[in-house]
Amino acid sequence: MSEQPNQSSFSRPGAFDLSGLSGPTTPTGRSGQPGVSGAYAVEITEQNFQTVLETSMSAPVLLAFTSAQSPESKTLADDLHTLSNEFEGRFLLGVVDIDAVPAIAQAMQIPSVPLVVLVAQGRPMPLLQQAAPIAQLRDALTQVLQQLTAGGFTGRHQPRASEVDAETGEETVDPRYLPAEDALERGDIDAAVVEYRKLVDANPADREAAAGLAMALVLQRTSGVDLNAARAAAAADQDDIDAQIMVADLDLLGGHVEDAFKRLIDLVRRTSDADRDRARNHLIDLFGAVGNEDPRVLKARRDLASALF
Repeated sequence: MSEQPNQSSFSRPGAFDLSGLSGPTTPTGRSGQPGVSGAYAVEITEQNFQTVLETSMSAPVLLAFTSAQSPESKTLADDLHTLSNEFEGRFLLGVVDIDAVPAIAQAMQIPSVPLVVLVAQGRPMPLLQQAAPIAQLRDALTQVLQQLTAGGFTGRHQPRASEVDAETGEETVDPRYLPAEDALERGDIDAAVVEYRKLVDANPADREAAAGLAMALVLQRTSGVDLNAARAAAAADQDDIDAQIMVADLDLLGGHVEDAFKRLIDLVRRTSDADRDRARNHLIDLFGAVGNEDPRVLKARRDLASALF
């Protein structure tokens, strides 16, 4: 084994120079990258590296550095992949193939592999430098996570909705989402709502499940509604909360996302008290259905803030 990495390299957020890494950051979910992937694991690339580090502000990240020249490092990463699912979001595993992305290893001053680095609230620190039986890894991680929890760092990562099959390169749906997606495929919207609600109740931080539930509820509310009649009712009474919400839902389903948001933001501006709260809360639900990182949602949030204040 090589010498322990210099602790000063991991002493504070931003201690490593990322200026040499190119490309925009991208979300870690549904990355479509080949190799390691899973509900709580992602293969690190130069494009998603910074985004993965940023998620450590809310919940721990483990970076496992591997190389084809080190079978031990591959075994360690595989065992951590297994444990990432067992711990259900208490940490996100990022696997860094230093042969494929040497710039990241250089930026973090990685001396050798195997090496596992814990990143918590943007602060990286060496954790493991050798493989161990999975039972020992489980115990060690339990102790580390308990220490973090005792210090008030209690966040969890949301599960990724799909993973990439290592042999076919195709995305496979996380099995937890299969009952809801199967229900949607057979047209049983009520069953899909029930299944998504189970997932949200079990893990309120699961944004994929929350988004699925929000969209299933839109489908449920608009089932059997006549579009022309709904638009006529909304045009006839601009302050009819039910009518305006229904058309916003229909616009969303029709792909007119900005129109749906604008309709509800205008309704917030025109109303007050309970009616305003209802319009605002419904708009927030639609944000969840579209995805809170969508640029259209970000713009609408700014417009909503302006309408409220």
